[in-house]
Amino acid sequence: MPTYDYECQDCGHQFEARQSMKDPHLTDCPKQECKGKVKRKIGLGSGLIFKGSGFYITDYRSDSYKAAAKADSSGSSGGGGASSSSGGAASSGTSSASPAASA
Repeated sequence: MPTYDYECQDCGHQFEARQSMKDPHLTDCPKQECKGKVKRKIGLGSGLIFKGSGFYITDYRSDSYKAAAKADSSGSSGGGGASSSSGGAASSGTSSASPAASA
């Protein structure tokens, strides 16, 4: 449950209250001698703290997603290697043709 900060409009008393998000805002000051109205303050909320070596979005992927990604990477690595080797042969053929044409 979230913690909300309140401040009394009459006496200035500040306090925190743990409430559900569905609960209505508090309206009366909790001090016995004060019957003023309270106003809920805008809080900063709690900070997010990461501990450990790191957090990666892939840490919590489903098993089916991991299997599909593994299949894609193994299929694309074979196709990627063939296209780069044929591209290398084409570029070497082009560079060898240029010196012969200029000589």
